[in-house]
This record gives sequence, C-alpha cells and structure tokens, in this order.
Amino acid sequence: MKKIGLFFGSFNPIHIGHLILANYILENSDMDELWFVVSPQNPFKEKKSLLNDHNRLDMVQLAIKNYPKMKASNVEFSLPKPSYTIDTLTYLHEKYPDYSFALIMGEDNLEGLSKWKNSETLVKNHQIIVYPRSFEGEKKDHEYLQHENISLIQAPIIEISATQIRKMIKDGKNVRPMLPPEVFDYLDGSAFYR
Repeated sequence: MKKIGLFFGSFNPIHIGHLILANYILENSDMDELWFVVSPQNPFKEKKSLLNDHNRLDMVQLAIKNYPKMKASNVEFSLPKPSYTIDTLTYLHEKYPDYSFALIMGEDNLEGLSKWKNSETLVKNHQIIVYPRSFEGEKKDHEYLQHENISLIQAPIIEISATQIRKMIKDGKNVRPMLPPEVFDYLDGSAFYR
C-alpha cells in the first residue's frame, strides 16, 4: 500500500521552510510521497490576504518541480467550502482506496485539534505526524502525544512564516533567501502581496 503524507496549508506563499520540513519527513519516515494540499480557505483564518487558489497552487508546483516524491494537490478546490480535513480524507480514501494517508501538522495545531470537525475519528483512523514549532505560550505535554497514532518527529524548527514574507514584500524588502528561486521569480514583478 502506497503511503502518502498530506501537508495541508494555504501556502500563501510556499517558502523554503515548507520544503525543508517536507524533505525531512520524506527522508526520515516510511512515506512514499508527500502531497502539499493547497487549501482554498482554512475555517480558522480570514481570507483577505489569501492569494487566488490557482496562483498558490502554481507556486507549489514550481517549488517542488525538482522533488519527485512531492506533489501539489488541488483536491480541496472542488470540495465544499470551508474545507474540513476529515471531509478531504474521506474523499481521498474513496478516490485512492489502495493508498494510506498520514496527516502532517505543526505542534501548535495540537492545541486546537479537539475543535476540528470529527477530531476523534481523525485521530483514531489516521497516523498524524507532528513537527515541532516554536510558538507563544507554554509548551504542554499534550495528551494527544500519548495517542498511538500521533508521533512527534525531531524535524528542524524553521523560523520563517508566510505572514512575515507577505509583510516584507508589502514593505518592499528582499525575500529572495526565504523562497524557492522559482517562487521568488513568480512573485517578483507581480503585484502579489503589495
């Protein structure tokens, strides 16, 4: 059975932190592929600073073109909005019955996991790979980390955020080192995030 890691996000824009993390997971797990699932709208985020779905998908495709085990997925574009992870997983299981799917999420997301739609079913039926994040507030030994389907990996902590990149672009600052070269070229000369 082919094992697919699902890395959900708005990727607004995708940056080198995403690639470093994705590559680390592929190299240090039994995943056959990692799919960047470009989310049209996260139910917990505002849409105002969100670039068009297809522009964000284009940037992901450009960023991963030299990584054969990474794929860009637009699966959520045709599903009802807002997107709920459990609904996307149900759809993917029906479409790819021979694949097994694992969820990839940041440690900060564990805090709000109980608020996710059908979170108990999600945790019970799917492997969840959690990568470390530095975030405000106290780090807790989270009860979820005791669950057999949830594992915390020792991936490098990357202190780059898409929010920070968008602000820097708006302020006319150089973001070239933070982006895959193809993504920098895609954004450079456009009015995106300005």
